[in-house]
Order: sequence, then C-alpha cells, then structure tokens
Amino acid sequence: MAPPADARLQLEAVRLTALYGRRAVVKDVSLLFPAHTVTAVIGPSGCGKSTFLRCLNRMHELSEGGWVTGRVLLDGDDIYADMVDPVQLRRRVGMVFQRPTPFPTMSIYDNVAAGLRVNGHRCPADVDAAVERALKRAALWDEVKDRLRRSALALSGGQQQRLCIARALAPEPEVLLLDEPTASLDPAGTQRIEELCHELKTNYTIVIVTHNLQQAARVSDYTAFFYLSDLVEVGRTEVLFTTPTQERTEAYITGRFG
Repeated sequence: MAPPADARLQLEAVRLTALYGRRAVVKDVSLLFPAHTVTAVIGPSGCGKSTFLRCLNRMHELSEGGWVTGRVLLDGDDIYADMVDPVQLRRRVGMVFQRPTPFPTMSIYDNVAAGLRVNGHRCPADVDAAVERALKRAALWDEVKDRLRRSALALSGGQQQRLCIARALAPEPEVLLLDEPTASLDPAGTQRIEELCHELKTNYTIVIVTHNLQQAARVSDYTAFFYLSDLVEVGRTEVLFTTPTQERTEAYITGRFG
C-alpha cells in the first residue's frame, strides 16, 4: 500500500506484537493507515482486533499485563518512545468505544468540554467555540444546541454515541479510532455513524473495528482481515471483498466461518 502524497496524518504499525504477560494476542503486524482514509479491521471474535486498535493510542498498556513490542509511527515518530506523553498522544489519536460512554454526572456541554479542559483550555469563549465545532462535526449540534446544559443521559443511544465522537473530536485529533461504534445502536443510529465516517475522513484518518462485513464494505477505503492474532490480508476494500488473495479471507467473507 503506497503512502499517499499527503502523509501528515499517516499512522503505521511496524512489526507490532501485543501481549498480556507472555501470551501474544496480536502477532508481528505491519500495517499502514493512509491519510484521510477509513480502514476497517475485520475478523472473528477473539482474533485481536480491539487489542490491536488499543495499541494505536497506547491504551493496551493500561490493561493488566498489557505490553507491546515493535513500533507504531504517527507522522513518522514512534508513539512508544520514552519521551512521548501518553495523555498528550491520546489527544492526537482519539478513540470511541463500542458502547456509548458519556460521563453520567455531566451535561452535554461538559462532556464535550472535558477533554479540552484536561488539555489546558480555560478561556470560556474558546471552549464554547470548540464545543460547538465538535458537535457540528459529529452531526449533533442542531439536535442539542438548545439543551447543552442538560444531562447527557437524556440523549438516545445513537445521540450518545455521536456525543462521544464529539468529545473525541473536540481536542482536534489527527486520527480517530472507532471500536465497533454501532454495535449497540439501532439501524437509524448505525446509518448516521456510517455517514459520519465518510464526512470525517476529509479531516481525519479513521480506523474502525467492526464485526459487520456489510458495514466494512460501506464505510471503508481499505480493509484489514485478522485471524487468530495474525494479519492475514489487507487491501482496497472493493478488491478484498471481491477477489481476496488468501483462502482464509475468502472463507470468512463468504460466511464459511465467523
């Protein structure tokens, strides 16, 4: 996969292995995420998809016994280098989880502003502008602009997930990681998140883990297939889904196992 001309937002895993203690759950993966694209990570349950995603912003090391070997490069710099602050890294590489996780005691406004305040934003006018910008990018502003001080738990499931996306976008990350973001949503909520993926890749590099093959085909430019901790195949989505080069890939996408 050739690097794009604009590689400013490029993310790359180089011989990445993720372990819990001595057990490797992702093995020797090298994978490039081109700028301004959506890459879907697919594979059966337990194959290492979510663990791999968590390695891309150093969240795996927060798990008990979690550690990695290899490198992850963001704009050419290794995010696991000693001088890298993981908290600051996660401002550049935002993440949204499978289930909506709004902060339950906070308002809609404060949910979005939380990440900004952690990163030192104190000017009220600047925070107001950033909150509005993030909610607009998450396609939620028009639905909540008149109730920003109300509890985030008053929102529907789909709205809560878009709120979590807005919260991740507020600090202006370069990369957005989505871990099965529609797994708990209804079809309408799922459609809106998928539409957002197409809109957001103009400004961000997006990596989405999904168990839904139809979703991967709809939203992604590239698809990576994992099986039993290994990266089996990666390529342009339309090519991988129609003419995969590996027998295991074909067996998975045709439903012979899952």
